[in-house]
Amino acid sequence: MNLNKTLDRRNFILGLGAAAGAAVLAGCGGNSGAGAAASTDSANAASYALVQDGKIIVASDLANPPFDYMDGTTAVGFEVDLMDAVAAKMGLTCDYLPAMKFDSIIPLIKQGGKADCGVSNFTITDERKQEIDFTDPYIDSNQGVVVKADSDKTTAEALNADGVKIACQSGTTGEAWAQENLPKATIVSLDDPVQAVTGVSTGIYDAASADLPVMKYLCSNSFTDCQVAIEIPTGEQYGIVVSKSNAGLTAAINEALAALKDDGTIESLEVKWFGSAM
Repeated sequence: MNLNKTLDRRNFILGLGAAAGAAVLAGCGGNSGAGAAASTDSANAASYALVQDGKIIVASDLANPPFDYMDGTTAVGFEVDLMDAVAAKMGLTCDYLPAMKFDSIIPLIKQGGKADCGVSNFTITDERKQEIDFTDPYIDSNQGVVVKADSDKTTAEALNADGVKIACQSGTTGEAWAQENLPKATIVSLDDPVQAVTGVSTGIYDAASADLPVMKYLCSNSFTDCQVAIEIPTGEQYGIVVSKSNAGLTAAINEALAALKDDGTIESLEVKWFGSAM
């Protein structure tokens, strides 16, 4: 569901924060499952373990609209719908844990025991692959830099200067890009991109760097006094994070993703949440 452009910005931000501490959330409503033994779509699918029989438990920061965010006490977004569809293909249901910090999700999945996978527009990188496994990619993305609509700092050269403050979500590729390309600026690490763009809107920061689809969505729907000044063609792809000790689950999710791509479900979700196929 798209946020109404006239939605009060303060209520939107407070809604995200208030719901983040809620108890375990029913993020997906997939079909009732048949247990944790194997994918129902193929007799050849590898076996896998689940934290709770019949469910995929997902860890997310739930703060990256339109990928995943809170609408009151309900998790919504492209990735939430995607995991609903993945779970249905596997004969399971899907629950989301309470929202957590982005940079805590991979350690949680690596440790195991609380969530089966992490879904929070994770860019597939070699560094992250050292800690966990990724599924096949399900969407492509780039990075975007947001400034105030009337800002004169609309280039990387203008932002790469002493005294300039760039807000980023901690542990993200947006933060890594800013650190590498804007060494003279001060990089401020925050919990989520909504915080970062809020700081730009209120004048605390000169710019914010994060995933381009998120930045476009925020500027169009909640922060119309800001603009995406720089689009960075990083050629990123997002994958679902799974523990290295649960290779069968990675294989089963990949099977479901392939089926959802073939039957047009992923494209229809892209149109629903982004306005067009990505």
